[in-house]
Amino acid sequence: MKHTLLLFCTALVLLMAGCSKPAENIIRTPVPARPAGQTDVLGLTAEPIETVHIGVVGLGMRGSDAVERLTQIPGAEIVALCDLLPDRVESSQATLAKRGKPAAAGSYSGTQESWRGLCEQPDVDLVYICTDWLNHYPIAMYAMECGKHVAIEVPAALDMDEIWGLINQSEKTRMHCMMLENCIYDFFEMTTLEMAQRGIFGEVIHVEGAYCHNLDPFWDEYWDNWRLDYNQKHRGDVYPTHGIGPVCQVLNIHRGDRMTTLVSMDTKSFNGAKIASNHEGKPVTEFANGDETSTLIRTEKGKTLLIEHDVMTPRPYSRMYQVVGTDGYASKYPVSQYCLRVDKPAEKVDARHISDEKIYSGDELKELQAGYRNVILTPEFEALAKSVGGHGGMDFIMDYRLVYCLRNGLPLDMDVYDLAEWCCVAPLSRVSLENGSMPVEVPDFTRGAWNKVDGFHYALAEGEK
Repeated sequence: MKHTLLLFCTALVLLMAGCSKPAENIIRTPVPARPAGQTDVLGLTAEPIETVHIGVVGLGMRGSDAVERLTQIPGAEIVALCDLLPDRVESSQATLAKRGKPAAAGSYSGTQESWRGLCEQPDVDLVYICTDWLNHYPIAMYAMECGKHVAIEVPAALDMDEIWGLINQSEKTRMHCMMLENCIYDFFEMTTLEMAQRGIFGEVIHVEGAYCHNLDPFWDEYWDNWRLDYNQKHRGDVYPTHGIGPVCQVLNIHRGDRMTTLVSMDTKSFNGAKIASNHEGKPVTEFANGDETSTLIRTEKGKTLLIEHDVMTPRPYSRMYQVVGTDGYASKYPVSQYCLRVDKPAEKVDARHISDEKIYSGDELKELQAGYRNVILTPEFEALAKSVGGHGGMDFIMDYRLVYCLRNGLPLDMDVYDLAEWCCVAPLSRVSLENGSMPVEVPDFTRGAWNKVDGFHYALAEGEK
């Protein structure tokens, strides 16, 4: 009897175990509670600013170019300049003079925290941050505390604490906090976004983006070796935003869909340690960042993103940028092309005929694109952007749209949740890698409002819609 009872109890336990839901093999990412009294900043607007007074912090490679561009944007005026090195401030003052602009009233330099004075300058409306990555967060936080809108070079935040800090500060102060992701304004990407929104590719189900850029010629150009040093100390996709930004817009991330899970893998550091050894003039054996890092992300609606990072090999420059839909495909690298379904012929198809798609490239591609011009990219504006330049014109479009939206009291093209989603790949990919490439949860940075906005769109002033 006892033996029979034992067998019954054992069978019952096994049955219950078989019926219970297995533990999820995923690393959870906590979402801190929203501070009391705060609400989301989806579609955030501020009072229109007739002339946007700008303070630029960091006048190296990116900052000095930004000063040149901003002087050519209607309604923008640079009123403050800041850099640790005084000669860089003087050089940007000379740029203002060359452009026939008044000298910046505030020139801040000489100390590691000179930027505090710029943030406190009463007439500054927008703090434009182009420093090394480690200083993005403290400057942005203090600027918003001082009642300034902020625009931050990529990546705007380096870990989850910084990401949530920027979100909370923007929600608390109701100040715009935008990352300066220029690649969403490249011409191919803008046209492809328009095509996707019009349904040319059917339903978009998979996208790819990357930053593959051999930085051998540039390592010595970074002040105090900050970029190579950061790669040496940090594992994961430390620079994801150029690749992920444009494809997230196509997928309407936090505007109808959201990223839920990511998994990352990387190679060993075959080249990184060699580059660091050559740079330091002594052997370097420890280098955290792999030569190639790949991250696969899944969304709430069952779509996928593949994001890659490679700055250590002679692989040709590529942001990958591929859009895969149920009825079409777009690719910018290595060859710009579109591929669309064609109606099947009535007659039987030869089995050796492997494709039923129409591929557009060259002149055919340009002709197809001409029918899907992006709403903000008029022929005149495109010509202006290309004449001013900045990565072919996309930097100018980025700055122009930022100033345009502030002048008209409109929501910006990129909000603080875009910043969070595009930057979070860095810390979350590291977590996945350090745990044997386990899946990691991507949190909902909107805290429940990811489906509140219906699709991505550009805000336009009355009369321009």
